[in-house]
Amino acid sequence: MRAVAARLGLSLSPVVITVGGTNGKGSTCAMLESILLAAGYRVALYTSPHLMRFNERARINGGAVSDGWLVERFRQVDEARADTPLTYFEFTTLAILLGFQQTALDVVILEVGLGGRLDAVNLIDAHCSIVTSVDLDHTDYLGPTRESIGYEKAHIYRPGRPAICADPMPPASLTDYARSIGADLWCFGRDFNYSGDRQQWAYGGRTQRRASLAYPALRGANQLLNASGVLAALEALRSQLPVSAQAIRQGFATVELPGRFQVLAGRPSIILDVAHNPHAAAHLASNLDNMGFFPETWAIFGAMRDKDIDRIIAALGERVDHWLVVDLPGSRAASAAFLAERVAAVRGASTTPDIECFASPRAALERARARAGDDDRIVIFGSFVTVADILSARAEVSPPRTA
Repeated sequence: MRAVAARLGLSLSPVVITVGGTNGKGSTCAMLESILLAAGYRVALYTSPHLMRFNERARINGGAVSDGWLVERFRQVDEARADTPLTYFEFTTLAILLGFQQTALDVVILEVGLGGRLDAVNLIDAHCSIVTSVDLDHTDYLGPTRESIGYEKAHIYRPGRPAICADPMPPASLTDYARSIGADLWCFGRDFNYSGDRQQWAYGGRTQRRASLAYPALRGANQLLNASGVLAALEALRSQLPVSAQAIRQGFATVELPGRFQVLAGRPSIILDVAHNPHAAAHLASNLDNMGFFPETWAIFGAMRDKDIDRIIAALGERVDHWLVVDLPGSRAASAAFLAERVAAVRGASTTPDIECFASPRAALERARARAGDDDRIVIFGSFVTVADILSARAEVSPPRTA
């Protein structure tokens, strides 16, 4: 990565904010982008993975980049790398970073792909870094404990620069590393916090307080934790990126992020959530509890085989009455038959719900729609691929308008 970046002359001059963490990265990036755009800044955002089109990974001033924009940068990286091997993620990260360098920007927001220490995004020295949460995921790469994972994620922090940690109980490995390099560590509960009621909430930081804030447009009980991390980062960067109270309110009110506890209009209620690890599944379960009463819940579930599938299923508990498990493309995917076996094993013989297998999420949704009552709910969750299949089907039925 560094060798090819040097050949490209890669160097970002805008303010850079890097966001890592087990869950909450996408929401945090989306809120940062929305607020900074509302404040009038020229903003680029790099996220992964994408749901429907690769172009979603690179956004400039709120819009996905074009095919031509990407292809030109791919060509430049391909020429510069010569015989240097690069993975898919390394190659595309370099291309998108190069494109950002060649665009007039004020702020660049970078989402870490996996971990932090060895992630391609960590090539860039951020002016401020945020770790949203630390929990068990990708343990084959990052280690089997929160301590080992926290150590990997902490490496996006930089000496002397703001290091935001929004996890209420950060592992000692993370805080120890931040202190060892002399990062300016901001911990939730010590340096920043939030309070609120059903109508509004307030943020309190080291020197700033933001009161009478409307809840972010993103649904979910954990979004205030993400939002407070966003405001801590903006407080830490206030001399470089001043942001008004109005921009914050507007940004929270208009933020969008498909597939994160996304509730579709109509009956029965359909909820989309890319909850693909136990930590995210627990948040999904809590959010479902806060929705009120539904006679029956239908779950469409697809996942990768290397995930902690049993704990994901257990997190939903007995909230699900009907499991519609699905096959997904790719060698990493767990088969519907395997998922059905795990649901039966986790739920136990005495409480085993209705379980059916389907060749795709679309087929499962068609079945759920046919069987569910108007007052029921259908929860589509798991891998990004599961949610993407449903969103793609909707886009095919109702394609977006073109100018």
